[in-house]
Amino acid sequence: MLILKNITKEYTVGDEHIRALRGIEIAFRENEFVSILGPSGCGKTTLLNIIGGLDKYTAGDLSINGRSTRDFSDRDWDTYRNHQIGFVFQNYNLIPHQTVLANVELALTLSGVSKAERRRRAREALEKVGLGDQLNKRPNQMSGGQMQRVAIARALVNDPDILLADEPTGALDTQTSVQVMDILKEVANDRLVIMVTHNPELAERYSTRIVRLLDGRITDDTNPYDGAPEENRPSRTNEKPRHHSMSYLTALSLSLNNLMTKKARTFLTAFAGSIGIIGIALILSLSSGFQNYISRVEEDTLSSYPLTIESESVDMTSLMQTMMGAVQPGGKEHEDGYVYSNNIMSEMMNAMAAEVQSNDVAAFRSYLEDEENGVQALVNDIQYSYDVNLNIYASDTSDGVVQVNPSTIFEKMGGAMSKSPMGSAASGNLEAWQELLDNQTLLASQYEVLAGKWPDAWNEVVLIVDQDNEITDLTLYSLGLRDQSELTGLMQAAGRGETLDTEEMQFSYDELLAMSYRLVLDTQYYEYDEASGAWLDRRGDEDYMKALLDACPEIRITGIIRPTEEAVATAMTGSVGYTHALVEHIIRETNDSAIVRAQQQDPETDVFTGLPFAGGTEEPADPAEFDPSALSEEEQAYLATLSEEERAALLAEYAKPQTSEASYEGNLAALGVADLASPSRISIYPVDFESKEALVDLINRYNREKTDAGQEEAAINYTDYVGLMMSSVSTIINTISYVLIAFVAISLVVSSIMIGIITYISVLERTKEIGILRSIGASKRDISRVFNAETLTVGFVSGMLGILVTVLLCIPVNMLIKALANISNVAQLPWAGGVILVAISMLLTFIAGLIPSRIAARRDPVVALRTE
Repeated sequence: MLILKNITKEYTVGDEHIRALRGIEIAFRENEFVSILGPSGCGKTTLLNIIGGLDKYTAGDLSINGRSTRDFSDRDWDTYRNHQIGFVFQNYNLIPHQTVLANVELALTLSGVSKAERRRRAREALEKVGLGDQLNKRPNQMSGGQMQRVAIARALVNDPDILLADEPTGALDTQTSVQVMDILKEVANDRLVIMVTHNPELAERYSTRIVRLLDGRITDDTNPYDGAPEENRPSRTNEKPRHHSMSYLTALSLSLNNLMTKKARTFLTAFAGSIGIIGIALILSLSSGFQNYISRVEEDTLSSYPLTIESESVDMTSLMQTMMGAVQPGGKEHEDGYVYSNNIMSEMMNAMAAEVQSNDVAAFRSYLEDEENGVQALVNDIQYSYDVNLNIYASDTSDGVVQVNPSTIFEKMGGAMSKSPMGSAASGNLEAWQELLDNQTLLASQYEVLAGKWPDAWNEVVLIVDQDNEITDLTLYSLGLRDQSELTGLMQAAGRGETLDTEEMQFSYDELLAMSYRLVLDTQYYEYDEASGAWLDRRGDEDYMKALLDACPEIRITGIIRPTEEAVATAMTGSVGYTHALVEHIIRETNDSAIVRAQQQDPETDVFTGLPFAGGTEEPADPAEFDPSALSEEEQAYLATLSEEERAALLAEYAKPQTSEASYEGNLAALGVADLASPSRISIYPVDFESKEALVDLINRYNREKTDAGQEEAAINYTDYVGLMMSSVSTIINTISYVLIAFVAISLVVSSIMIGIITYISVLERTKEIGILRSIGASKRDISRVFNAETLTVGFVSGMLGILVTVLLCIPVNMLIKALANISNVAQLPWAGGVILVAISMLLTFIAGLIPSRIAARRDPVVALRTE
């Protein structure tokens, strides 16, 4: 039941107050067909809008089923329009970018009806008005009568209590008008229909009640009603309807359909919005690429220059300062007329002796391996080295015993060459066998496997070639791949000034993978001699060495690796890489050998000579017990030539106890004995420069802790080969970061302003749609949601378009950088960065669209419906 009590409506236009309705008093039955007649400007449409909740009265009261609307909130009015009111407009007011079915369904989406139920009820409503076969047409594909019937179906689909029709036949011809009026008359059988019209004939023909208005007042009512309950007329419903908000999917569908009706403009808008994203994405691609390149340079460089801690080390910084001070001229005053010596060598030796420091590497190892210190996260590897020899020989002894490591190549080239400074330096750089880092990820990033596989066992190694698949001839000689006997001839030819010409060799992968070597421990060179009770060095016995090599374990080449094109520096400088497991095997086998056990069981006696070590309690021999007859005839003749003093001195020398000049510790070191818990050197390979700085801080903290505990001697001295590189690299990285931030800030500001303007234009274009949505019960929040969905859609398309264009642009950019700097694949947009940029694009458009969407939500629905 609908009752209006003394309803007044006033408008303010400038300084003028216009009273559109003046004390309207009227009550409506629950089902009747009421026509409101009157001249233009008399207040008919205003009255209809107030009844429909589109406009608010200034004074009086509107009662709905006995409930006053004076205290209705916006939410209550929205619910009222959605559940109890259906609007039919003169100009149809269909949403042009929606299908007929979608237009009718729209009211149900605001009612919380499920999709299946919504579709069913919309179809039924369209079938009732004779449009069951027009479901998928657009409004612009239909006639005026058909569009008005769609409007009626939309008004009826939610089964409202009241149907309001504002000039429903005003834009139709006579025949179509009759059809529409027949539908309205049928609808009025079970609900209240209120129609505003200028046509008194239609009103007389179809209405059950005619109300006439003039100057905002009711002048006539053909069938007045006092509001009293009517007998035998059951109420449709007294239940308070619940309000449901528009779903995000519905808002997205409305926005997407609207954008698709303007494909060209939508694309241009999205492309314009993507320009900022393209700029940021390109910067991010280059930034990420160069940062990855710098990180790779750092990682590769630091894999060659670790932080080194040795059991005995020299403070190179202090030593260099001493040497620099010694050679600086002008530091001393001398008397003219003389030349003075500058004792650089003696001062350097003194400085070296003074700067030698001992490090407790065993204690520091325990500190590094303590998980609480967080070292593992900062390093690619920590390599522990020991004073053990890696004695490697060629397996094939048919042409003699060939030692490949340590290299003897310069000995083959002649004594003069091996003793020269160049020969000594080159020999030091010719150690072809090198321990691999225990970081497979880093190795895999620096090397590619050409054939075979990485080592798995202690006796497996890999052969390392350069990027051109080459190995130097010096390495070939040192590895036994070329005959070392050629070197003597080469040196002789070079001495005669002859041109040297050696044959270029090539090896198949299978040939190289079939190669093997033999590992000989230092202890295996010695054999126990029963007669002397000492262990004799048998290295000079070729037959012994051949038999030994046949019995020694085999070292096999299981893979051939090559530096990758992206590797700036590599962790390996040798030609054969072995694992730390080989070192551990050597130490365990050496420590368990017979000669080592013999030396450890008798620490007072030199196992190599059978003599006691010096410093013991040996008794001197008695000179009187000397028997000259035990000497040879030559020795006896020599004694006869000596004077008494010379003879006494010789006998005194004889009386001295015989001892070994060696030491127990020296013998163990010569045999290669080592303790796995106490390395001679620790090499720490940081992940990057920041990690290196963190490691330096950690070492300094360790030293402070020891110093504070009064253990200054336990402080660690280390060597940092790349410390001077830090400041310049950090400066470059920071500068690039600041420039990128500036670019990003400008791009973001421009994109935000542009998106805000475009969204506001969309609000202006869709003003009438706003009025339509409000008329069917959409709340202000629902309107905001529609435009927010549109901005998010534009933002998503802009972001995706920007990412796509950036990916395409990265191709020529990478080609250009490759041509100019020979750096491959620098411009690479990380997938996470792409996702974040799309999210940023959507966020920016959402923020930029907040103000326009709020403007849209605050639009007066009455004014919005009048907009063309």
